Amino acid sequence: MDLGLKGLNALVTGGSKGIGRRCADIFADEGANVSVCARNAGEVTDAVAGLTAKGVKGFGQAVDVSDKAALEAWVAASAQALGGLDILVANVSALAVENDEEAWRRGFEVDMLHTVRAVTAAMPYLEKSKAPAIVIISSVSGREVDFTGPAYGAFKAALVHYAQRLAYELAPKMIRVNAVSPGNTYFDGGIWQHIERNIPDLFKQALSLNPTGRMATPEEIARGVVFLASPASSFTTGTNLVIDGALTKGVQL
Repeated sequence: MDLGLKGLNALVTGGSKGIGRRCADIFADEGANVSVCARNAGEVTDAVAGLTAKGVKGFGQAVDVSDKAALEAWVAASAQALGGLDILVANVSALAVENDEEAWRRGFEVDMLHTVRAVTAAMPYLEKSKAPAIVIISSVSGREVDFTGPAYGAFKAALVHYAQRLAYELAPKMIRVNAVSPGNTYFDGGIWQHIERNIPDLFKQALSLNPTGRMATPEEIARGVVFLASPASSFTTGTNLVIDGALTKGVQL
């Protein structure tokens, strides 16, 4: 299937590893130009090199997405470098799963506010696009109470609500907005690899909850994200795509 992404310009926050990196790579494989940001400058450089090697424009900056000015500057610089903006994937999470006040602060500033600010900064460019789309990465922790902390689940649920509201408000402008809620996703350097090595009992518990007997790969999540962002999904807006291997048991009506 031709996703219709060739020549479009996509931005991915947290695009240097895990789900974000696979999203960036798949966009580039489909012929889209891609800009990424992440905190680690070396990882950003590696990601951009990988993108440009695919024959598309690649751009990236080391950015702390909780820094409003830095995030906005990256969006503007990306649009200039790529020649516009068609797609925004808001992917960064603080992964603040503790049950304390600091987790609420980090979750608000990183998960929530970075998404809102990225959308606001991207809006002038999206309004000029022929195929504008926003995909917000949430989590199945926003669907049900699980072993993560209350702040993490609350903000992930809020992101789905925010995406739904945006979809309704932006539909007359033909700007599509969707959310993706991944289940537990395992990759090198990721949170679940850390838990596997340092909290093996929790890892074993989490693994046992999924009837497939495994966790997702970044590739499996990213393909859903890229499809929702693509013109091939042109009439899909306001949805929350759960990709969790039947981990959650709630019925999504």
